[in-house]
Amino acid sequence: MKVLVINCGSSTLKFHLINIEVNDASHGQESRLMHGIFDGIGAKVTMRLTVNNNEQTVEELELSNHTEATEHLLNWLERRRHLGLNSIEAVGHRVVHGGDQFIEPTLINDDVVNYIEALSILAPLHNEPSINAIKAVREIINNDIPVVAVFDTAFHCTLPERAWRYALPHEVAARHHVRRYGFHGLAHRFMTERYAEISQRSLGQVNLITLQLGNGCSAAAVKGGCSVDTSMGFTPLEGLMMGTRSGDIDPSVVGYLSSVEGVDVQEVDHWLNTQSGLFGVSGRSMDMRELLEAELQGDALSALAIDMFCYRVRKYIGAYLAVLGGANAIVFGGGIGENAPSIRTRICDGLEWCGVVLDEASNVATTGTEGRISTDDSEIQAYVIPPDESLVIARDTVDCLKRHWLKPING
Repeated sequence: MKVLVINCGSSTLKFHLINIEVNDASHGQESRLMHGIFDGIGAKVTMRLTVNNNEQTVEELELSNHTEATEHLLNWLERRRHLGLNSIEAVGHRVVHGGDQFIEPTLINDDVVNYIEALSILAPLHNEPSINAIKAVREIINNDIPVVAVFDTAFHCTLPERAWRYALPHEVAARHHVRRYGFHGLAHRFMTERYAEISQRSLGQVNLITLQLGNGCSAAAVKGGCSVDTSMGFTPLEGLMMGTRSGDIDPSVVGYLSSVEGVDVQEVDHWLNTQSGLFGVSGRSMDMRELLEAELQGDALSALAIDMFCYRVRKYIGAYLAVLGGANAIVFGGGIGENAPSIRTRICDGLEWCGVVLDEASNVATTGTEGRISTDDSEIQAYVIPPDESLVIARDTVDCLKRHWLKPING
């Protein structure tokens, strides 16, 4: 089955065309036919696309939103005869926020679209772009092609109540569905499942701390293959320090800044989401590569931002080791987690007490690729596992259609 995977960010749209042998129960039989990205949506957009024969296409476009990007993609596919009978057979969309309604991949209909749209208030930077892409796909493609939503919050639906509930008045929290949802679920799930494969353990034997470290950052405590705690909460703002997001902060700061700065709460929320984190502390950049270079040049604020970032990740690792009662491994993923060995070293510095010992040669050599970065005798292993969200979405799309799509699925 050929599945078109669409993954919308706030200003990007990533896409993959993946062929999955539906009748093969085991993973690993997938082939990637095409992949690409629209980058800079809302201004001048660069579309980069690679097909399986390594043919590369780069276009400079003017696209104001994700609807236009999706339309351009589908038109391109139509011209290349990837759309239509005996070609694309399903579309899978990543949706960031599924609320407490969607805890598994879901076949999209009008009611599902309306519910996801209502959840946009909780993740406006991500759910709204996904909705625009979903609507564009449903309007353009043949109605016989099913469309599936795969939710980033779903992996965390196994959180126990003591972890997902906030210490708020019960009636108020229940009335407005205020709870910890958690995000980056596709990434944390991939790291968990891939670690199980690498270590030849069943999922039920896997106890991990997974770290998705990029522009957005989150940690998850995984026990028996299931998420039991995670750093992001009601929205993706809570938890670790990120590229432009503050992460954990005293809630009273919001009202205080609103009062002393003479701005409304929405403006402070905007600061916390887009002007804080690495960018806010350094006053320079949200890009870890630029901050590391600035630190080498003696920039004190860049050094402080890096130190705070690593300290907060290490603090969560300690907390989650307590939650889990120990772990098989710590797994790094995301742009920073995969590509910044010095940051991994700083995060793990001081964790020898719990048995984490990095092999510095392996750590330096493991950049942008999968591998173990701890010593053979490290009691808690450390790995780099780059998450493949598109593969999770494609697999989940097929699994959903096996259960709910009434028409025969071709192998």
